[in-house]
Amino acid sequence: MDLIKLKDYILQKDFYKRLWVILLGTYLLALTYNLFLLPNNIVIGGISGLAIVFEDLFGWNANVFIYIASFVLVLISFIFLGYQDTKVSIIGSIFYPIMISFTAPVAEFFKMYLVFDNILITVIVASLFYGLANGLIYKVGFNTGGSDILMKIVNKYFSLPEGKCLVILNGIVILLGGIVFGVNNVIYAIIMLVLYTKVVDNILIGISSSKMFFIYTKEQKKVEEHIIKVMNTGVTLLPTEGGYSKEKGYMLMCVVPTKDYYLFKEVVLQIDPNAFFVIQDCYEVHGGKRKKSSFL
Repeated sequence: MDLIKLKDYILQKDFYKRLWVILLGTYLLALTYNLFLLPNNIVIGGISGLAIVFEDLFGWNANVFIYIASFVLVLISFIFLGYQDTKVSIIGSIFYPIMISFTAPVAEFFKMYLVFDNILITVIVASLFYGLANGLIYKVGFNTGGSDILMKIVNKYFSLPEGKCLVILNGIVILLGGIVFGVNNVIYAIIMLVLYTKVVDNILIGISSSKMFFIYTKEQKKVEEHIIKVMNTGVTLLPTEGGYSKEKGYMLMCVVPTKDYYLFKEVVLQIDPNAFFVIQDCYEVHGGKRKKSSFL
């Protein structure tokens, strides 16, 4: 099966079940925005952060700005990244702005009951909800567009690692928030970023930014081709010998970003349903070469 078609197949696998998950994720994300971020002017990056800043500076309606920015960024993604790299952002880019409008009255109702005397408590509670929402979305292989689209574009044309791209882009937005709302806003944003990232990593996705795969498969060449040509990363062949059968072969070892974990695992299983693999958290990767990923 063609690797692009294989990826399409996986994205369609359990599609409606995953659709419900992203629906719940975007609902929680939008509710967190309306309930905690917008009322307290907490700017943690992305188009949501820009919306809060521009509403204060120019009086632009934050919700309308998110609608327009989401639409424009999807168009830009089609132009610069193409359909294959854009489609995982389309559903989230549609659902998130709609959910912001949908959850606005819900947030107004709950504001009466969720009143905290200390802003730090607000930041902690917001981080938990924000992390849970993003974790649900990422776990089923989607994203909400916004800074994720910009990150991929910068990664593609300037060859910067995706992690650094995201830090730079969100850092610029957070600094704008600090200029408009004061240095306290920057501190709250940093606290929230650290906390919600931990929630995403530890509860929903894992405790590391990468996963190490050890794969034994009868379709070694096909899996190896996918790792090199689609994942654009390296793979190591480890000589093996069966303890009982004494059959000699090779085990593939590669490191995959956590955000690509779901699709990569499913690709391996589609190529070889009988593949044997071990997955473990990878805390640090040093050396080696990794080009821009065309997987997501």
